[in-house]
Amino acid sequence: MPLKNMRKWEDIITFVVLLQVLILLNILAQNVTFQLDFTEEKRYTLSEASQKVLAGLDDDVYVEVFLDGELNGSFQQFQRAIRENLQSFQAHAGSRLRYSFVNPEDIADEETRSRFYEELSAKGLPPTTLFEDGQTEKKQKLIVPGALISYKNKEKGVLLLKGNSASTNPSEEVSASIENIEFELISAIQTLTAKRKPSVAYIDGHEELRVQDVFDVFNSFSDKYVLERVNLNQRNLDGYSAVIVAQPKNKFSERERYRLDQFLMNGGKALFLIDAVQMNLDSIPLGGTYAFGHDLQIEDMLFRYGVRVNMDLVQDRNMGAILLNVGKFGDKPNIQPVRFPYHSVLNSFAKHPLTKGLDAVYLRFYSSIDTVKAKGIRKTPLLFTSDYSRIKRCPNLIDLDEVKKDMTAKDYTRSGIPVAYLLEGKFKSVYAGIFPPEGEDRQVFKQEAVVPTKIVVVSDGDLIRNELNPRTREPLPLGFDPISRQTFSNKDFLSNILAYLTDENGLVSSRNKELKMRPLDTFRIQESKTLWQVLNILGPILLVCILGGIRFYWRKQKNKNT
Repeated sequence: MPLKNMRKWEDIITFVVLLQVLILLNILAQNVTFQLDFTEEKRYTLSEASQKVLAGLDDDVYVEVFLDGELNGSFQQFQRAIRENLQSFQAHAGSRLRYSFVNPEDIADEETRSRFYEELSAKGLPPTTLFEDGQTEKKQKLIVPGALISYKNKEKGVLLLKGNSASTNPSEEVSASIENIEFELISAIQTLTAKRKPSVAYIDGHEELRVQDVFDVFNSFSDKYVLERVNLNQRNLDGYSAVIVAQPKNKFSERERYRLDQFLMNGGKALFLIDAVQMNLDSIPLGGTYAFGHDLQIEDMLFRYGVRVNMDLVQDRNMGAILLNVGKFGDKPNIQPVRFPYHSVLNSFAKHPLTKGLDAVYLRFYSSIDTVKAKGIRKTPLLFTSDYSRIKRCPNLIDLDEVKKDMTAKDYTRSGIPVAYLLEGKFKSVYAGIFPPEGEDRQVFKQEAVVPTKIVVVSDGDLIRNELNPRTREPLPLGFDPISRQTFSNKDFLSNILAYLTDENGLVSSRNKELKMRPLDTFRIQESKTLWQVLNILGPILLVCILGGIRFYWRKQKNKNT
């Protein structure tokens, strides 16, 4: 056979073999997925906890995202981030997870579309009005920046746009929401697929908040936790993951103190919402009243664990409002909203996964918190007052006439007063070195925590209290203020705290992801604009010419050798 024909057949055989190899690799690639994340902040890498949840799915999960259609630049980026997260989810869950993007505006019939929006709102996905500047006029459209997750016969709405309203730049708010996409989605998937809910004990028996005052918490968190009222005099805390102590007003007995202490020593977690001062708006008569401190008999426990809730009241220039009779309007009382220094809108948080992406919270008659020495305990302040605040020591007179005083910056000289703390580590028992109360089993007594655990202390029990409708007396959503008609992030803050305390799988670690903004230098863009335009136009042409020359030279040398 001539040499030329032999080479021809060699080329054909080589081509066929390479084609078969490529087909085989494509078949194998359908079952094997991987990705390389070269970004500095590892924005495309899921946390180990998220990977574990996705790998353990035992049935199909379907995610329906309602953010689609014509969007501005920020929301296009937001939509792309949601899609990228879902693609990463699918890489670890395989065929168990499917997703789609839906545009509700595609529903032609207006009545059907309105009904669909109402259904989404009922599932926790209220539409958001997006304003855009057109060439001649402002445009507005409804979007739903969230997803509906379905698993077996259950479904859960997840609102993904959760920025901080203190941000003056909407793109920053979207960026903050992008950072939380993984946590919001994976947390909802875990809630739907979990075989067992964490049990949380709500401590009762000391005139804590009434049933109607915490109705929204018990109702809203029922899909994530088993919340039960527990009287420590009647039973211990075996089997519970965490406890909530919310605004007690009476003393804890020795047995209750001991059982609470030993629950923590055995690895239990706790949220203390403590009012150090006896005061609420309804208890202030005309002429004022004196505010005194509570004696709850658990102050020494918190002191041993590393914090002290001070016997004082904090005032802040970021005030909430109360309804006050400011005189007569004709023959009727003139009730007006008036700013009140003991009610505050706080928006300063620590840089921590527990507080990431939170909006402002609303506190009433709250105190400052100091830390004290506690060996081996890590203390993280979570929530602070603004740059203009002050402290009023108690006992002291609390008078409604304070609203009439001029409030200047020179009167508010304190800044960043901590009012919430996270404590982590192996705590030492209050009963270390002394005998437990009579009737308790000394054989199982722990002088120190057997494993590291967590405690959150907030100096306001009202953080968990929902308001009541003034007319119907029905509970309102937690965080909703009927005077300003605003909804604050009290529920989100509380939800984050409970998630952090009961997070056995470490899902909260996914909230550490930080999307760094890298804005372009506009001055350098203008200076080097022409250079980069020339390079973009001529660069590909020059590259093709160079590669063509190399190939021509290589073929010429090959033919010369043969």
